[in-house]
Amino acid sequence: MALYSRNAKRWSMTERGAAHNHRDRDQFTIGPSQMRWDGTALHLDIDEVCVPIPRRIRGHIRVEPEQLFNFSTSLDASGRHRWGPIAPQARIEVDLQQPGQRWSGHAYLDSNEGDEPVERAFTEWDWSRARLKDGSTAVLYDVEPEQADRGRLLALRFERNGQVTPFEAPAQHRVPRTAWRIERRIRSESAVQVHEQLEDTPFYQRAALRHRLLGEDVTSFHETLHVPRLVSPVVQAMLPWRMPRRG
Repeated sequence: MALYSRNAKRWSMTERGAAHNHRDRDQFTIGPSQMRWDGTALHLDIDEVCVPIPRRIRGHIRVEPEQLFNFSTSLDASGRHRWGPIAPQARIEVDLQQPGQRWSGHAYLDSNEGDEPVERAFTEWDWSRARLKDGSTAVLYDVEPEQADRGRLLALRFERNGQVTPFEAPAQHRVPRTAWRIERRIRSESAVQVHEQLEDTPFYQRAALRHRLLGEDVTSFHETLHVPRLVSPVVQAMLPWRMPRRG
């Protein structure tokens, strides 16, 4: 869980063994935290500890989809890696006791899955999503943007009525490198402004970008993954400090 707040920032990602995981039709438990579906909304009960400074994240999150989507598409030529949004438009209610946070707003929920390690298929990708004025969500997935023979570009608009509509992606714009020198790019109809840098790591970055898409001024949540950095021995040695393992 990542919480970006001016008053209290928290980040926790703990890996847990099979003995601490349980899943059935409506509930998924990982250690002391769980997700459960009540037929209308997804409830998340969070009870985690941050690293490297041990601070607790505890509370309840409710995500209510406006429309559920049964959509999935492959990201690679062999179809071993797939992505699809579950609820590209949703409402979220956050009620945290630690740190004290309570708010509501728009939400987005998707899924990635793979049949092999990510480094076997990819070098890098840029992904972004933006909420448009009519309530639809535009997603850009630019896989291997520098390799024409392996690259794949997805430009999809997820409508509030459940339709999925492809659109013509605009030109590629480079965004200034991060502090960790990660190159990143986004498809845009205008120059791009970094509104807020949310995550900046040796192999991954997340930022809120302001630009123009489909004739509108939007704020896109944008991510870049650089796989060779992820699998490098130096980064693998660093990961336990941010992603501890329990059991």
